[in-house]
Amino acid sequence: MTPKILLIDDDHELSQLVIDYLTLDGFHLDRAADGPAGLQLAQSGQYQLILLDVMLPGLDGLSLLRQLRQSSYCPVLMLTARGDDIDRIVGLELGADDYLAKPFNPRELSARVRAILRRVELAQQPAAPQQHNLLELNNVQLNRQNRQVHCAGSPVVLTATEFQLLDYLMSHAGSVITKEDLSKEVLGRTLQLYDRSLDVHISNIRKKLSVADAGEKIQTLRGSGYLFLEQA
Repeated sequence: MTPKILLIDDDHELSQLVIDYLTLDGFHLDRAADGPAGLQLAQSGQYQLILLDVMLPGLDGLSLLRQLRQSSYCPVLMLTARGDDIDRIVGLELGADDYLAKPFNPRELSARVRAILRRVELAQQPAAPQQHNLLELNNVQLNRQNRQVHCAGSPVVLTATEFQLLDYLMSHAGSVITKEDLSKEVLGRTLQLYDRSLDVHISNIRKKLSVADAGEKIQTLRGSGYLFLEQA
């Protein structure tokens, strides 16, 4: 089945370039040129991925994402202005799966799209027979079979990217996982200089877990990486 992607961007020339390239790459794209129309289509549930520009008429991309996350966890790749770190960080905090700065190479866009769709596919697949379906550590329960997470008995809603990150960290609990390894294994790309996406994703997971249990779960070791604590 051809993946359906929704592009929400008011730049007609860039949008046509993206549509032409990704269509040749095997994707089906629809486009909305403003925020309200984009939100309506995004909430329809018919898309596997949303490419979302930050600067939009009628409703900006960050506000659109905030409203979308109230009812949908469809993966979102934010398109931001180069050097606009605040928009990128806020987008990730609101639940975006990744970001790409304009102007971008269409090949890089296609690679990011495929990496996100691959994470979603992994998150929807049942665990392999040799894997343990249930991970229980430090008051956190992660079920690979139904893709649910509980902390101190309370449900924790994670995006596909957050789930895969938590799964990887819990699977290697007690060991320091470098940012380079985590980026390659989960995000599917080499860690880039000044890339804050992992930091923000991990921060989001921490916040969601802390709502149910104040105990520390994920430790950051500056210059080394992340460590999931087996016990608080």
